[in-house]
Amino acid sequence: MNDTAGLAPAKFFEPGRILKTLDEHRVRYVLVGGIAATLRGSPSMTYDIDVAPELSSDNLERLTAALEELGAVRYTEPDEDVAPPRVDEMTARVEQFACPIGYIDVLRELRAIGGYDRLIGHADLIEVAGTSVYVAALDDIIASKEAANRPKDLSQLPALYALRDELQGT
Repeated sequence: MNDTAGLAPAKFFEPGRILKTLDEHRVRYVLVGGIAATLRGSPSMTYDIDVAPELSSDNLERLTAALEELGAVRYTEPDEDVAPPRVDEMTARVEQFACPIGYIDVLRELRAIGGYDRLIGHADLIEVAGTSVYVAALDDIIASKEAANRPKDLSQLPALYALRDELQGT
């Protein structure tokens, strides 16, 4: 994911409200990335929500409507103009959005893992702030961070490995 430099920061981070809006629009997705790791027990902090949506046109239209309700605008590079979400333009591997209550990254596919169809088979339904969401399996989170090979992801791996060992009782 790209840095958020050049984009006005969200005034608040309200992941529960973002997830509730996605739920109200019946968006099918798996929660991935840092927030999924946190929900799995990682001590790391994150200030965005990463989702891997099911890619049918109907679901992408519901996702677009949810993003519009949240007041989200798309950004990809810091020096590009921001723009409202459009379902027919959601073709990049990662689409990044900012809204007044947080950042939302939409991932069509995670490196070394795949997309929604692969993730949903290992995901668990977890209640988050009164909303039931599918959260990626810890092994999938680890594999995606290994494949991303970015310093911020690599720095989280020791804690994720330790968490996996703890959960497996080793």
